[in-house]
Amino acid sequence: MFKKAVVLLSGGLDSTTVLALARDEGYDTYAMSFRYGQRHTVELQFAEKAAKALGVKQHVIVDIDLRIFGGSALTADIEVPKDRADAEMGDSIPITYVPARNTIFLSYALAYAEVLVADTIFIGANAIDYSGYPDCRPEYIDAYQRMANLATQAGVEGKTKLKIRAPLINKTKAEIIRIGTALGVDYSLTLSCYDPDAEGNACGGCDSCLLRKKGFREAGIPDPTRYH
Repeated sequence: MFKKAVVLLSGGLDSTTVLALARDEGYDTYAMSFRYGQRHTVELQFAEKAAKALGVKQHVIVDIDLRIFGGSALTADIEVPKDRADAEMGDSIPITYVPARNTIFLSYALAYAEVLVADTIFIGANAIDYSGYPDCRPEYIDAYQRMANLATQAGVEGKTKLKIRAPLINKTKAEIIRIGTALGVDYSLTLSCYDPDAEGNACGGCDSCLLRKKGFREAGIPDPTRYH
């Protein structure tokens, strides 16, 4: 019997690397992406390319609208911060944080995993170069896993012990890029930018672009990203 895993796939560097890791571990992968009202919806085109390149069994795109809550530069008419120093990025939770986003996404993945009878959910959460997001910390992932096994039929009946895997959570961007490169990830098929243009060219100045640039530089690997 094949191992099945749901992989949360944004189309970014981290989640695409996680998808490659899951495949390398022998999982049949089922990718899940979200059209959630984000200003950078073009990332879904990259998610589709990555899913195809890495041979997922199925790729579903879920439509929800987090713009009804607002509160984030990714879902509301709030300017995305640009050209911030490293110290400034880590100083506080940035305005690009989307309230409860990973909790919402993991809940959808949990439902999908239960239907698939998959025992693992992979997420590209990262606590090193993560811009201060509270739902990217190891203690959050551990807490969600405990909750998931209380909240599902499979967990309650003891049929399946669900695991929430965040294999990159303690890796730097440079380490992640080296891992993905060794697994054959084509990073030109990924987009990390919070404020890209309509063609998917990255802005080069948002926190995510700056962390990505730094990662390629420190890894000693050419950055294939298209910047506008």
